Amino acid sequence: QVRLVESGGGSVESGGSQILSCEVYGNMPTRFCLAWFRQDVGKEREGVAEIYHGGGNTYYHQSVKGRFTISLDNARNTLYLQMKSLKPEGTVMYYCAVNPALWSGLIRLPDFRYWGQGTQVTVTS
Repeated sequence: QVRLVESGGGSVESGGSQILSCEVYGNMPTRFCLAWFRQDVGKEREGVAEIYHGGGNTYYHQSVKGRFTISLDNARNTLYLQMKSLKPEGTVMYYCAVNPALWSGLIRLPDFRYWGQGTQVTVTS
């Protein structure tokens, strides 16, 4: 069983930076992708960034390209999302998730089997 625990959320001013962490516990699949999703109040969850566990492959939603960086520390079993130049979008929940599959370059919600509980980020203007 895989368990994901996010942390790092909080309140930050517009234009500021925040780093989210996701600790991964349990027996991971042989091949897997990890991703960060975001969910605004009343909206569907959408993929923000994805990385393949073997390294090298990443995907970013157009809205965060150049501002967000996803990374994976295999030694610490921890996924990160470095966010810069944050926009005043109010309160958003960020979730990390695992897709037990090879890299495809796509980030589709139904593909992700394991999810964390989420961490809340509030960007104030």
